Amino acid sequence: MSDLTKLTIAAARDALRKGDLTSTELTTACLEAIDASDALNAFVHKTPEIAMEQAKAADARQSANAPSLNGIPLGIKDLFCTKGVPSQAASRILEGFKPEYESTVTTQLFDAGAVMLGKLNMDEFAMGSSNETSTYGNAVNPWRRGNDDAALTPGGSSGGSASAVAADLCLGATGTDTGGSIRQPAAFTGITGIKPTYGRVSRWGVVAFASSLDQAGPMTKDVRDAAIMLQAMCGHDPKDSTSADLAVPDFEAALTGDIKGKTIGIPKEYRMDGMPDEIETLWAEGTAMLKDAGAKIVDISLPHTKYALPAYYVIAPAEASSNLARYDGVRFGRRAKLAAGDGIAEMYEKTRAEGFGHEVQRRVMVGTYVLSAGFYDAYYNRARKVRTLIKKDFEDVFATGVDAILTPATPSAAFGLGEMTDADPVQMYLNDVFTVTVNLAGLPGIAVPTGQDRQGLPLGLQLIGRPWEEADLLNTAYSLERAAGFVAKPAKWW
Repeated sequence: MSDLTKLTIAAARDALRKGDLTSTELTTACLEAIDASDALNAFVHKTPEIAMEQAKAADARQSANAPSLNGIPLGIKDLFCTKGVPSQAASRILEGFKPEYESTVTTQLFDAGAVMLGKLNMDEFAMGSSNETSTYGNAVNPWRRGNDDAALTPGGSSGGSASAVAADLCLGATGTDTGGSIRQPAAFTGITGIKPTYGRVSRWGVVAFASSLDQAGPMTKDVRDAAIMLQAMCGHDPKDSTSADLAVPDFEAALTGDIKGKTIGIPKEYRMDGMPDEIETLWAEGTAMLKDAGAKIVDISLPHTKYALPAYYVIAPAEASSNLARYDGVRFGRRAKLAAGDGIAEMYEKTRAEGFGHEVQRRVMVGTYVLSAGFYDAYYNRARKVRTLIKKDFEDVFATGVDAILTPATPSAAFGLGEMTDADPVQMYLNDVFTVTVNLAGLPGIAVPTGQDRQGLPLGLQLIGRPWEEADLLNTAYSLERAAGFVAKPAKWW
């Protein structure tokens, strides 16, 4: 029974349609796997009753023409509002919050027949690169370094999603990506994660971190599954003013694996000082794989890359400080206990001091500072100008005929929990060095597992595509995935 959880979405879909398997059986297997994996702390709100109800409904409508995700059990990141189910964004300030509405993404997944197993751990308000800022405690990577028992980070902020998919607790999961929060954890756990073009997936009902950067996407076992799940998540939504009114192509049909004649750019600015040899080697091997598949490899320059991280860490906190102002203890979520004589100002102060963790407080303060009258032009406006230059770098490269850009996904393999938390926070922020440019420019990006380091930990490469051309990007990723042949799984210890 437990082997059922190892199925990909595509394999499970085909078995369900043929009648070789029922969603009830598959969902039961996943629920049993989740109950046996509390050591990973991936699922933080389990919803077995909802899951079984949805599974039975999926079985009742199963047919050869059933929707692509009919009966497929998924995990939902705690950032997505789910009706009647706790949706806390891993923050103490949203304790007890159960939305009266469903996010557009989860609505579309349920319309496609998906089954919700529960809500997944994450960094508080998606602020973090290691899933160590969660009110639920750390999510844990199912991978281990060789024979070392040290607990490793699954990455962040979508750490619970990455851990759950890598450990075969669910067949796929939703993630969100503001500066790399789908792609970095995917690389750390040996799975596939795609951040679509900004506006391709509705943000309605997703708790906001930085509204001009946030984008939801799927985290899956392989590229085909990412294509299937992304298809269901995409589409225009009148409730989201940034949602693009564009037709959604058939992403799975685009997976031919043929990339002959495609041009792949290799940006010289992504060769960072101190980058491990293993990442450099992996990058070179990935380049060779794409060349062998018939792609033309060209060196490119993205000159403003070095300013991306500082620009991101001005813009994202600024938007966060604005978005998080609504959490005040008045309408929903946690309210601090007040002393006699306390007024509304004390209520705000005590609620926010109690409710927000240290990393969220740090970013709110940075954001408020850069938006303040004396510093708005010096920091925020300047960061916005830099963002425009970064976007133009990509436009200029794509204008020369480049179809996709290949880079490392992360500057290292997964690190140990606690190894970076007490250090300079900038060290943690450097985990996003290869991923933030994609969010600043609003482009699609995908992380594909392509190798392992000398300790056996997975390593991923990132492909960056042209805006709205996720189908082409997925096909290039599919070609890379087939050439790399990554099939390693973590040894079960949990």
